[in-house]
Amino acid sequence: MKNQIVCKFGGSSVSNAEQINKVKDIVSENQERRYVVVSAPGKESSRDEKITDHLMNIATGGKHFRSQQIEIDAETSYRAVMGKFRKLVADLSIEGDDIIEQLEGDLQKTIPVDKRIDFLASRGERYNAEIVCRYFNKKGMPSELVLPKDMGFVVSDDFSNARVIPVSYRNIREKLSSVEGVSVIPGFYGMTSRGDVAVFSRGGSDLTGGEVAFAVEASLYENWTDTDGIYQVDPRLIPEAKVIPRLTYKEIRLLSSKGFNVFHYDAMVNCRKRNIPIRIRNTNDLSSEGTMIVSERVPEEVVVGIARQDNIAYLYIERVGSGETIGFVHALLSIMKDYGIETYHYPTDRDDVAILLNQDDLVGSEGDIKETIEREFKPDILEFNYNITIISPVGIGMKDHPGVIAAAATALKEQNINIDIINQGPAQISFHFGFRNYYADSALRAMYERLLK
Repeated sequence: MKNQIVCKFGGSSVSNAEQINKVKDIVSENQERRYVVVSAPGKESSRDEKITDHLMNIATGGKHFRSQQIEIDAETSYRAVMGKFRKLVADLSIEGDDIIEQLEGDLQKTIPVDKRIDFLASRGERYNAEIVCRYFNKKGMPSELVLPKDMGFVVSDDFSNARVIPVSYRNIREKLSSVEGVSVIPGFYGMTSRGDVAVFSRGGSDLTGGEVAFAVEASLYENWTDTDGIYQVDPRLIPEAKVIPRLTYKEIRLLSSKGFNVFHYDAMVNCRKRNIPIRIRNTNDLSSEGTMIVSERVPEEVVVGIARQDNIAYLYIERVGSGETIGFVHALLSIMKDYGIETYHYPTDRDDVAILLNQDDLVGSEGDIKETIEREFKPDILEFNYNITIISPVGIGMKDHPGVIAAAATALKEQNINIDIINQGPAQISFHFGFRNYYADSALRAMYERLLK
């Protein structure tokens, strides 16, 4: 199935009839675009809530929005979902009475509590894919709706965080090879071995696209969204930042782990194994070439992008003799694991160590963690430091380019910005500076000016 393209269209790309028509034009423009993965309809305005959130609100009897302090009850969400799909059917002028009837039946279906959220959360993708497929056929583009159950897309029963079972790849390849025309596939969910719907973590339509691309050995995986690609820096913070034309999987991995919320990282894992390039493009601007993610590239720049993470805390521990204690850092990290807290960096010296983590994860646990560490390690100093921002330049070109860290530090010194934390990745293609949050904007600007602009 070489020279065939998998296209995933995000919620903004299929949010209304006008956007779905753009999707049709994009797919019809290139005959190699054989596999189309569809998200649930996105928001049409910033005042709206996402359809998937409405569906989860229905499933939880209104608790989903209440937990976010949003005053929308389950009945209001039900009307929003039904109204959205009725409007799509009407605006696209397709036959869809049966779609509306089936959706209504699904929303009212009695399902065990532990499976209800996943089932309802998947209905946005399920029925939007059918609407898109019918519109393609109406416009003369032969298409077939291929549901996860149809192609044997088997996942684990880890509801709301499902994982793909390897047998799925053979099943998907065999099914899709028999489809004439375009295969339209709902993203975000698969089927357990018992026939239950299980969804991936949020953003999981990206994952569906990546797994389909891996299964069919696609020549390219296109991820269509509402931005021109991956920017050097968050353009909301640095408006003049440019789109990065090419990145390696290693670079995007580092950037996404440090705050670049581009798309579901798991979507890239299997594509990387088969060297399938991923191109991120803008549904609303075909003149933009977007960003290509590849296995290898020749660097034309030293730093390719700068990521930023706010609201970081670090736990600082000093104990004389810890440098001679085998397994000291491992034991500390095991405590973090026991409390379910993800850690990022662990700068160390002979007798002290700092553990960086998201400060929101400490809510309700800080006292217990301190007590545990005091009891087990009896440190000389133990303290939490809050409101830290980590800024991380990334680029494969910096490995053989001396003076990058010095240049960044000099730019910060010129702005009288104090650095609290310095850490370099062992691959020498990234480094991390930590500051108090109130330095964050000026620090990012200074490093952008010196390293990228």
